[in-house]
Amino acid sequence: MGILQPRRLSPGWTITAAIALLAVAAVFAGMLLPDPRHPPFQGADTGWHDTILGARNAFWDGVNLVLNWAGYTGMFVFHALLGAALLVRRRPKMALFSVVAGVAVTLVVQLLKLLIQRPRPGDAGVFTETYSYPSGHASSTAAFVLAAALLIGRAWAWVLAAVGAVSMMLSRTYLAAHWFSDVVGGACLAAAVVLLLWLPVQEACRSENTEARRILTWKARVSRRRRATGQAGSAPQ
Repeated sequence: MGILQPRRLSPGWTITAAIALLAVAAVFAGMLLPDPRHPPFQGADTGWHDTILGARNAFWDGVNLVLNWAGYTGMFVFHALLGAALLVRRRPKMALFSVVAGVAVTLVVQLLKLLIQRPRPGDAGVFTETYSYPSGHASSTAAFVLAAALLIGRAWAWVLAAVGAVSMMLSRTYLAAHWFSDVVGGACLAAAVVLLLWLPVQEACRSENTEARRILTWKARVSRRRRATGQAGSAPQ
């Protein structure tokens, strides 16, 4: 896993960003609690809902059905695969961070759904269950792509993370499975949780990555020398 270069974040910047993201999610939640069916921003949500429904066609319907699977069940699979790959490559701490990030975000989101109990749009294009705020698909996707970007630590990973998170947010509203505020709140909440989980473990993950790379590089060199020695010994005299 030579592509891994875990990102070190400034504690001050990370805490500030996490607080700002949590504030966005909390503001939506606070406005929803008194009347989940008619929050002050329902007009904006309905306007976006009506606008994006007008963009539906057969091609995007197919794309978004794939995203519908990928954003929830798929994200559990992706977290498990990432964790397994990290374990195989001698990075248990990084694997644990990936799994814990996904589980923690899922638990927080489900608790908030039960607390707020916002109804979903009535014309969803896919099967939906539980409540609407915050979006489970948007939060699960944001958690995975951000955790992966932190572990990979390269510019292209951050670009892909942003594209993935925004694509899932748009997909959930395209399918009328969520209101726009649901996906914004879900993505902000997930990002904040992942950042706060990363902060205390980032140095341990960085050290683990360096050590794992050293060991695996050494083993690769030994293996190459053994193969070279074997080939030399088996050469005809």
